[in-house]
Amino acid sequence: MSVEFIDTNILVYAHEADAGERHTRSVQLLTQLSQERVGALSIQVLIEFYAAATRKLGIKSEEAAQSIRGLSRWTIHQPGHADVLRAIGLQTRYQLQWWDALILNSAIQLGCSVLWTEDLNDRQKYGSVTARNPFV
Repeated sequence: MSVEFIDTNILVYAHEADAGERHTRSVQLLTQLSQERVGALSIQVLIEFYAAATRKLGIKSEEAAQSIRGLSRWTIHQPGHADVLRAIGLQTRYQLQWWDALILNSAIQLGCSVLWTEDLNDRQKYGSVTARNPFV
């Protein structure tokens, strides 16, 4: 079974109780991926989540850190120099925003079949990765 990558927004909505259906669906998706042990993300996602959680959501630093600790069993991509160059190629090829290209590169490098995000077109294929919007 292939791993499935989650974008930062999924983690943020899962911690934002006021997000309504987006909160509910994000919690469901994270729970499902955790139970099936197919969840994947990157260091970039963890950094972006921490920044959004502590600044936008007002979550205390230790609580955000605890949430990040809870993801330690997920597959985690640690981008390096070559990943930046590959992301530049993806950005150019698919006309993506820079941060989305980095996320897509991480999903590709981990061999993910699905990239869960609301930032790309639902069901759009990027090589072997299909973007899926969990809120559609």
